[in-house]
Amino acid sequence: MAAPALVALAHGSRDPRSAATIKSLVAEVKALRPDLRVETAFLDLSKPTFDTVVDRLVKAGFDEIVVVPLLLTEAYHAKVDVPEVIAAAMARHEGLKIQASRILGMETAFLEVLDVRLRDALKEARVRELDALVLAAAGSSDPLANQSVARIARTWGARHRLPVTAAFASAAPPATGEAVRAFRAEGKRHVAVASFFLAPGKLPDRASELAIEAGAVAVSDPLGAHPAVARAVLARYAVGAVELVPV
Repeated sequence: MAAPALVALAHGSRDPRSAATIKSLVAEVKALRPDLRVETAFLDLSKPTFDTVVDRLVKAGFDEIVVVPLLLTEAYHAKVDVPEVIAAAMARHEGLKIQASRILGMETAFLEVLDVRLRDALKEARVRELDALVLAAAGSSDPLANQSVARIARTWGARHRLPVTAAFASAAPPATGEAVRAFRAEGKRHVAVASFFLAPGKLPDRASELAIEAGAVAVSDPLGAHPAVARAVLARYAVGAVELVPV
């Protein structure tokens, strides 16, 4: 009996860099588990769509699928969009079982990826010391999602023994520029911003622009296709596959 297929389901973006990064991440997942059928799908704006991928898997003979939502916070897309597309797919295909894992989320292992990306940005900017850190994320109208970003920011700041604040590209204050300016108003001149986004796109670009305008000394790239992120995808898949087993 074949193992359930893994569908890595991302939000999607009009920015081609986003889909390219997601596909590179999924390639990392495939490299770690070449025995699995692993597919990339998008909720919107990018292709292939979730429906297209599910139809392809059913045609190939798969009747069990684990969906790993490539989302960093438990907000609208995780709570509404993902369950809706899964329910619609199962309604279209009689006998098909689809189990959604919990979202990719904010693993503490991702803090090491943040450090790698930030070190690269600091090296390029020729900056050797920092006074404060800003963790930039997408932002949500769901306060619990924003609180989860604030918690991981505090953990990250404690590791570096530096003051840190979470900032958001949309839907919630403070914006990255505001966060940087607040630190500079306190006399902190070397403020760096880490991009807690999975892939490049409009929101990360906007967060970066506002940070630089406000005087940030460096802004890192998003997490991207790092092995630690790929391992987290597989960890979510493993739990989802177990949940498909009848008890």
